[in-house]
Amino acid sequence: MSAAGGTKAIVAALVANLSIAVAKFLAFLFSGSSSMLAESVHSLADSGNQGLLLLGGRRAKREATPQHPFGYGRERYIYAFLVSIVLFSVGGMFAIYEGYEKIKHPHAIDNWYWPIGVLVFAIIAETFSFRTAIKESNEVRGSLSWTQFVRRAKAPELPVVLLEDLGALVGLILALVGVSVALATGDGVWDGIGTLCIGVLLIVIAVVLAAETKSLLLGESAGAEEVGKIEAAIVDSASVTRIIHMRTLHLGPEELLVAAKIAVPNDNTAAEIAASINAAEERIRAAVPIARVIYLEPDVYDASAAAAAGAGPAKPPAPGH
Repeated sequence: MSAAGGTKAIVAALVANLSIAVAKFLAFLFSGSSSMLAESVHSLADSGNQGLLLLGGRRAKREATPQHPFGYGRERYIYAFLVSIVLFSVGGMFAIYEGYEKIKHPHAIDNWYWPIGVLVFAIIAETFSFRTAIKESNEVRGSLSWTQFVRRAKAPELPVVLLEDLGALVGLILALVGVSVALATGDGVWDGIGTLCIGVLLIVIAVVLAAETKSLLLGESAGAEEVGKIEAAIVDSASVTRIIHMRTLHLGPEELLVAAKIAVPNDNTAAEIAASINAAEERIRAAVPIARVIYLEPDVYDASAAAAAGAGPAKPPAPGH
């Protein structure tokens, strides 16, 4: 994923959410609508989340150290996980509490034009932010569906902003419906019901985000397309005859570790084997530029030894080699 594209989407969401948070809080002060209070806290939490994503992206750029020899690329995953926690606790749980209180102690909405006007403004601003996130995502998601993109993306920023903006738009619609029905019926309970629905929505989105970022934190392999390119790049039939086994791991969204045991001819000299490994590393980096850390271990292939080690069937030479 383009880091610039992710940053652009985050900044667009941050500007929209800060302006919306101020407008929503003013609407709450003038109208007493609990939906407006819940939505203002939601927008404030979203603004903090975008700040966390920007901070994570900045910290992930630090150079590797002896204590962290593979760098800090995974900090982007950590801060994305923090976003899900903030969204759950500050956004979702607060909205549920506020909705419950409003249902238990309902009161009429004053100055109805404030919440209605602010909600319309917020929907327009969030649509702009959501459109920016969609545009930036379309440039990197290729043929993947939106569900596949959220589940498979190695860079967390765009999926997080997409889900946040989608949740914000749906939440605004729920708030608009709740406020409108409360105004039409004169019963403030509907405002509380809208607030309650917003809280449930935010918690659902937070759980989805937590599940996806947890997988990234645990460590995900390269995608099937990248794995295929790496396998094809390693084997050249002459100096590297096959892959005995291979593992890949994302050290960050744009950093990939490749470790493989490769079969070489048993009559090659040490110098020839070293040259074969260097050439294979060059082919891997040319095929998959994000493969930054590569470890290739030469060996003589033995089918029974490979099976005993649990490596499974070895990779045969790639077609055309």
